[in-house]
Amino acid sequence: MRLATTTGDFAGYFETCAESVKCLYDAGFRYIDIMLDGRAANNEFILNDNWEDNAKRLREYAENLGMKFVQAHAPSYGGPKLSETERMEELTRRTIRSIEVCGVLGVENNVVHAAPEVGIGEEEFLIGNKAFYEKLFPTMEKWNVNVLAENSTKVNMRHGYYLISGEDMVKFLRYVNHPLLHACWDTGHANVEGPQYEHLVALGSELRALHIHDNRGERDEHILPWFGTMNLDDLMHGIIDSGYKGYFTFEAGSTLRPARYWLGNRREYPDDTRLLHPQFFMDRKLEELMYEMGEYILKTYDVFEE
Repeated sequence: MRLATTTGDFAGYFETCAESVKCLYDAGFRYIDIMLDGRAANNEFILNDNWEDNAKRLREYAENLGMKFVQAHAPSYGGPKLSETERMEELTRRTIRSIEVCGVLGVENNVVHAAPEVGIGEEEFLIGNKAFYEKLFPTMEKWNVNVLAENSTKVNMRHGYYLISGEDMVKFLRYVNHPLLHACWDTGHANVEGPQYEHLVALGSELRALHIHDNRGERDEHILPWFGTMNLDDLMHGIIDSGYKGYFTFEAGSTLRPARYWLGNRREYPDDTRLLHPQFFMDRKLEELMYEMGEYILKTYDVFEE
């Protein structure tokens, strides 16, 4: 199993994705999950008429470093609800563009969140999101890119039914029924719910990508393993017994919490803000630690690949 992480780890520091890619390289990573949401990705790809040329240049830049794009995360556009017609249409346009970018970058798997809705039940969720994903099928087929639905946690999705368990995800994938639609398992979301082994085994061959991060079991924090309560032995046995053949991809870029964060802002001292924000050198060191942690996890279970 090979280690990867996301360009989102450094998204707050840079205006271009290439700058983030170089930081991943310096930390030891050679496989890249490109975050196609946020300022840099919007400026270069999602909202840029020259997106294809920009993607070709980025791929060439990565290849010259000896790196490869292997995974992506589509724009979330603030997570519109199914009933928000105009915002869902914009999300669909941005998601289609992200699939096209994946095609140019050579990315096989693009994670696309399903849309929530207040007070929704399972049947309404299935019908509404099948309609959403079906709009992506022609572009998926044109570029031969898998789209992966992702699990969440009830803490994040309090307003109605969502994909929480491995069984939920398999049921949804069978209902939508497309050969390029599969699953990404988010370990942090799952840790809020409890143990993960049975969910991973239930996914089986539908499991095509991982988002590896930890939390303290109460909120979706996106922190490094061992900084929280996730049991890594439970996780690794589930991954291995599921037959998973993909990448061990981190999504732990909030180990250092920004001053402004969706789970809560840092307390302020109005007269002085010199220590309000974490600094680049801190994240750079954590990125190196992230690689070393991932290498240790995979080598301990004899599944590490260069």
